[in-house]
Amino acid sequence: MKEFTILKIGGNILDNPASLESLLDYFSRMPGHRALVHGGGKIASVLMKRMGIEPLMVEGRRVTDPATLNIVVMVYAGLINKSIVSALQSRGCDALGLSGADAGAVPAHKRPAGTVDYGLVGDVDTDLIPADRIARFVDEGLVPVFAPITHDRAGQLLNTNADTMASSVAIAMSRKYQTTLVYCFEKPGVLMNATDESSVIASLNEPQFLQYKAEGIITAGMIPKLENAFDALRKGVSAVRICGPEAFLKTGGHPGTLITLNTLAS
Repeated sequence: MKEFTILKIGGNILDNPASLESLLDYFSRMPGHRALVHGGGKIASVLMKRMGIEPLMVEGRRVTDPATLNIVVMVYAGLINKSIVSALQSRGCDALGLSGADAGAVPAHKRPAGTVDYGLVGDVDTDLIPADRIARFVDEGLVPVFAPITHDRAGQLLNTNADTMASSVAIAMSRKYQTTLVYCFEKPGVLMNATDESSVIASLNEPQFLQYKAEGIITAGMIPKLENAFDALRKGVSAVRICGPEAFLKTGGHPGTLITLNTLAS
């Protein structure tokens, strides 16, 4: 199988022009098939406040009412996505911007209300992602750039966590390629001590993750990121890494923390 790399970049990288430019420089030159999934950064929250709408986040996830959805669609699938696409095109990388609705790329369903009602938030229907169609884009030399907006196949757009979207797309594309998923965010990797960036865990397996979570070493937004990583490995993705932009650029895509299901790390 051909190799395929999915790079997910977090909001803090989007908010740092120098980091983003360096990362896009490298990504545009990466060999082989690849795709990029981006988050939303702070722009949506800033715009919401200007319009008199107070952003509401619960455990790092945005509660999305109809007014909030209109803004995140404009910002994520419009401004941010097309800015990244045009930046990659200027570097000779034939990028194709996609929301989940474009070409039916990422179908989802509205998350049921539980303890928290997240509103118009989508959980991805991974089995329905049209891997063959996306593979045709990729095999023609196009580089998909996914915005974290999905659709319910009945005309409703949904706001979706970008980490989850990256994991789901990676799982779907593993039917066609040997797929590597890289989560690139502001930290150099998964840390033993959240305040010490030199405490990167070189390799983390699922039993260790459960232990560290129980001990309070791994907390907050890192928990869903790692849950997505382990889910991807269980469902066919070949490799998952979590890293920061500096390490990614210096080591050619193999930095940070290698995520494995068991104690056998490569």
